[in-house]
Amino acid sequence: MAEETGSWHRMIAAGDLPDGEIFAAKVGDVHVALYNVDGAFFATDNVCTHAFALLSDGWLDGTTVECPLHGAQFDVQTGKALSSPAECDLRTFPTRVNDGQVEVLLGE
Repeated sequence: MAEETGSWHRMIAAGDLPDGEIFAAKVGDVHVALYNVDGAFFATDNVCTHAFALLSDGWLDGTTVECPLHGAQFDVQTGKALSSPAECDLRTFPTRVNDGQVEVLLGE
């Protein structure tokens, strides 16, 4: 297992993010999108890699998020770009639930 570097940041109470919904947060200069997929939490960059648009303003269908600007799609589990016009994958971040709070590990 890879060593975790960075620090954990509380995002939202796990019970406050309904299944199938997206939560947006900004930590320093990092825009984070947090997704609840069937009770599992995933986190990616919140900015589309094609053009500046917040993915949290888009649509989540299962594990696929669609950008509201040009319709690029990404897998929220892996960050993989699934459709054009996006050609670059999203950064993903580890998540955990600690004392009922969803936390995201952001690098230094």
